[in-house]
Amino acid sequence: MEKQVCLNRGEEQDIENGSLWIYDNEIDWCTDTCRDGDVVTVLDSRRRFCAKGFFNSKSKIVVRVLTRDKNEEIDREFFRKRITRAWEYRKSIGLTDACRVVFGDSDGLPGLTVDKFGDYLSFQMVSLGLEQWKTDVLDILVELFQPKGIYERDDLPVREKEGLTQIKQCVYGEVPEKIEIREHDASMLVSIPNGQKTGHFLDQQENRGLLKDYVNGKTVLDLCCCSGGFSIHAGLYGATSVDAVDVSESALELVRENAALNGLTTVNTICRNVFDLAKEYDQAGKEYDVVILDPPAFAKSRRVLESAYKGYKELNYRCMRLVKSGGFMVTCSCSQFMTKELFLKMLREAARDSGRKVRLIREVMQSRDHPAAIGEESALYLKGWVLSIW
Repeated sequence: MEKQVCLNRGEEQDIENGSLWIYDNEIDWCTDTCRDGDVVTVLDSRRRFCAKGFFNSKSKIVVRVLTRDKNEEIDREFFRKRITRAWEYRKSIGLTDACRVVFGDSDGLPGLTVDKFGDYLSFQMVSLGLEQWKTDVLDILVELFQPKGIYERDDLPVREKEGLTQIKQCVYGEVPEKIEIREHDASMLVSIPNGQKTGHFLDQQENRGLLKDYVNGKTVLDLCCCSGGFSIHAGLYGATSVDAVDVSESALELVRENAALNGLTTVNTICRNVFDLAKEYDQAGKEYDVVILDPPAFAKSRRVLESAYKGYKELNYRCMRLVKSGGFMVTCSCSQFMTKELFLKMLREAARDSGRKVRLIREVMQSRDHPAAIGEESALYLKGWVLSIW
């Protein structure tokens, strides 16, 4: 008997509009033959074909859509074609040394993230259905990239919602603790086994290159600097001094190593809570020509959005007051729940309270190797602005 899931009346419209997730409250019934991890056929309320996708009754996302083509088989060749297509796109935009090769739903591979760092790959799988194809996916990655090593960074709590365990391991070849990549004019050390996410925040890669227009001959404050992507680029682009601030001493150690790797003596590291430091510097009247604010996702769920909003506003308010008249500020949010509209509302309120004249001069978003499919605009999680402040 065919494995089928039937939608409630009208729910097929979301799929037709490009949505790739089907939630439990959108389903009328499913056949007894559906097993978690299976590929199932999705029908509309009139029992007409809608899509094929991975099934998991344990997840709120019961079906992750793979294809709307009734005749497309979900087999090894399906995954090979999707991964190859994703890689060809990255090559077409010139992002090949360090880049996100596969970005989940946006590349038609729900639950799969693959990042390339030179000769090494790092991946995450957060779908039970995809987990059934792990061996095939790894074989395809080896075939396409001939990497020196592949590392699995599945130390993610979200896997448990899919009925999967967290795991972190080298699955192919060897992956050293730190590797060197090129990003614009910078050499950067990346720790795939122990760095953030899959090892490095590639989503800001193109935005770091924008600093060239703003920092030459300037003093720079980089808050939540992590391994120093923005700080190192600011130094290379001619900043007279860069104060790199993070609460993690291990992150700052990597900043210092990256500064030395690039021959920079203008990058200083400060291990502090950024809320405390920004308030202290504001009250002391300290100023910089350029302030960069790229905090972690305060709002990881809608439940904490209100408190996260207050946190974003407080930091942005303080940072606006730390910018010299005529200077610039780069501010970002990587939370999908902090929408673009909400982010702009927060900036308006922070600007009003700061007493500064603030102008929006350039909108920024995640790098082009992190595309978002139409219908799944929530994948545009990174938003931000370059501000001119008087």
